[in-house]
Amino acid sequence: MRLLDEDEAANPMLSVANLIDVFLVLIAALLISIAENPLNPFLDETVTVIKNAGQPDMELIIKDGETIETYKSSGEIGNGEGVKAGIAYKMPDGSIVYVPE
Repeated sequence: MRLLDEDEAANPMLSVANLIDVFLVLIAALLISIAENPLNPFLDETVTVIKNAGQPDMELIIKDGETIETYKSSGEIGNGEGVKAGIAYKMPDGSIVYVPE
């Protein structure tokens, strides 16, 4: 019965509980600030991200509005069908001249 009669202000467990509440609020504030980071590239309306550029496992992520599309590289170079359409020459001044066949 003596425990029930003690003053609540002298109970050290109440101060520990208050500290835990303060830390939970701080952690929640940090998580919110990280989620709304202005450097987050996916906050923009249209975003294109290239992962592992030039590698066989390259991946292209395109966000357009609410849709997100992912394209993965097959690792093969020069796939597709086509015919030679002409020749391009780079001139000494840096310009490029295209000569159709």
